Amino acid sequence: MMSEAAPASTLKAPAARSGEGQTVPVLTIVGCLILIWYAAAIWLNMPFQLQLNPELAGMDLVYATWAAERPVLPSPHQVLAEIWKTTALVDITSKRSLFYHAWVTISSSLLGFAMGTLVGVLLAAAIVHVRALQKSLLPWIIASQTIPILAIAPIIIVVLGSIGITGIFPKALISAYLCFFPIAISMVKGLTSPDLMQLDLMRTYNASQFETFAKLRWPASVPFLFAGFKVAIAISLVGAIVGEMPTGAQAGLGARLLAGSYYGQTVQIWAALFMASGLAAFLVMAVAFAERVTLKRMGVKP
Repeated sequence: MMSEAAPASTLKAPAARSGEGQTVPVLTIVGCLILIWYAAAIWLNMPFQLQLNPELAGMDLVYATWAAERPVLPSPHQVLAEIWKTTALVDITSKRSLFYHAWVTISSSLLGFAMGTLVGVLLAAAIVHVRALQKSLLPWIIASQTIPILAIAPIIIVVLGSIGITGIFPKALISAYLCFFPIAISMVKGLTSPDLMQLDLMRTYNASQFETFAKLRWPASVPFLFAGFKVAIAISLVGAIVGEMPTGAQAGLGARLLAGSYYGQTVQIWAALFMASGLAAFLVMAVAFAERVTLKRMGVKP
């Protein structure tokens, strides 16, 4: 008896299947961005190279703009070479290692994220269960985010330093200040997501306010909470980097950026920026993985 023909979708080549997904579009966009980057490096670095050597022309001039020691805009391969040099070719505990600086920054970032999560969840629970706070406290929470972090970060550092609090805590406090807001807002949305019929059912069962919170409001808020986590974990990293700049810190990605700006090392600045963006992407992916595991254990279908 002849077997049934295989579905057409299984006969497609891997390259064709990847083309139907996101691989080819993403690679196309990345390739275009790299080409634009190289072209911009030529345009921005050319005037200075011509000042150094007016006789440069053609491809010699192009290569010179891509290999400048202190370029206005470093070329992509210069940034990759700097990242390789400061990650693979130095010891991980060395102060020249980007991994060392990334660990210093991520330590204060994760502490700030934990503090912001605690504050955000507590504020959201208070706002949902105390009606007066919804009108009195929520507007102040929103207004707190209108203050530029570049203005408030030095104040926090100086005030805490004057009372002897230094080190990781001031930077973590800045991260917490930034990341508590998305967590509080998403948590309020999640805690108020159960409809009236579900709340009436809990009253029918004579459930207490705590039981309603634990068995209805909290499970319903988990997807909203993870949405807030994804924003907060990235923004907490920004807070930690900003917190390192006004302190004159000797370690951390913020200190690396500041040192690069002092000495005109633009390649070092861009390498630190790429390390920070890669670190943020890793943290967001970690939160997304935790979200999938948590929702799966709760029985939520993807």
